[in-house]
Amino acid sequence: MDVVEKAENYVFHLFKDKLSPNYIYHNFNHTLRVVNNAGIIAKAEGINENDTELLVLAAWFHDTGYLQGPEGHEYRGSIMAQDFLKENGYPADKAAIVAQLIKSTQLGLEPQNELEKIIKDADCSHFADPNYVHLSELLREEWKKTQGRYFSDLEWAMGNRKVLLQNHRFFTEYGKTVLQPLKEINIAQLQEVIEGLQSQAAEDIEEVKEKKDKKKKKEKEKHDKQERPDRGIDTMFRVTLNNHTRLSEIADSKANILLSVNAIIISIALSSLIPKLDAPANSHLIVPTFVMMLFSTTSIVFAILSTRPKVTTGTFTRKDIEDRKVNLLFFGNFYKMPMEEYEWAINDMMKDRDYLYNAMIKDLYLLGKVLNRKYNLLRITYNIFMFGIVISVAAFVYAFMNN
Repeated sequence: MDVVEKAENYVFHLFKDKLSPNYIYHNFNHTLRVVNNAGIIAKAEGINENDTELLVLAAWFHDTGYLQGPEGHEYRGSIMAQDFLKENGYPADKAAIVAQLIKSTQLGLEPQNELEKIIKDADCSHFADPNYVHLSELLREEWKKTQGRYFSDLEWAMGNRKVLLQNHRFFTEYGKTVLQPLKEINIAQLQEVIEGLQSQAAEDIEEVKEKKDKKKKKEKEKHDKQERPDRGIDTMFRVTLNNHTRLSEIADSKANILLSVNAIIISIALSSLIPKLDAPANSHLIVPTFVMMLFSTTSIVFAILSTRPKVTTGTFTRKDIEDRKVNLLFFGNFYKMPMEEYEWAINDMMKDRDYLYNAMIKDLYLLGKVLNRKYNLLRITYNIFMFGIVISVAAFVYAFMNN
């Protein structure tokens, strides 16, 4: 396998495995077009086989730098080409020429020799492609995905026309005699597109002008009816509800920790300490043990109170719904109701925006009240546990010192 075939395989797998799929224009297909056109132009210009090989190698590697983005890709591509050629035993002087050819594809640089003219024309040969409009749209989408650059249809068409007319020219004889006429056809097609878009834009402006007052009136009515943005409100309710739920889970977790710790303390005391209190020698431990058990039991009681659920009657009447008195979002208000009644009530609530949002507000408020009760009880529980531990330890120390 010669070095050109190795380069083709290397670049193919490089793009397949490492190039971002967002590069829908600067990919292997574009590289293959440049390689083919480089060979066609080189043959037309009478370039010998050795120089043609240099051109083809440069064409294969000219966009490999896009693996790290478009900025400075020519320089990175030249280094990748030199490294590849060095690994494959290619002469260093020829590898340097390949690297320079890749660098010469940079926009705005004037070619300094015949080979640079050919690689420049091959890289821009899509300007003369019959599918230029389609290829141009691929580049537009690529810029949108990789660089966040957005263009309207008219902006993109006018920008392309400017590039074709003012910022680009072919350098080889083949480019001037064969590619340039095809490019001018694409320019004419772009001009037709621009004129059509401009005509459509003018019609759209007139249509917008005619509907302006009506649109403003509708927007004002909509604004008066709904001053707050629905999406913002939905986000606010969702975030707040998630925060409430998370805080409730944290409170329950803390209560479970206290229950477990105090249960362990009581278990140890019942199994190891209390059976020994009958002995006269351990009578001094009765009071400290009683103090410890008292505080642990009290902590357990308050921890249970903080997690104990409270459920309401679970029923409502149609009159409650009509009077907007019941919150259908809380399960305690409907868990005993028939499915048909609850379905009717929910459908009725969804028709009334104010009723729906008021129900959500009440739900958040009641969740906040529950959280307040939980955290107040937890604070008391932690205080009891903290002071109980301190007092119990102090009582045990005092009992041992005075024994």
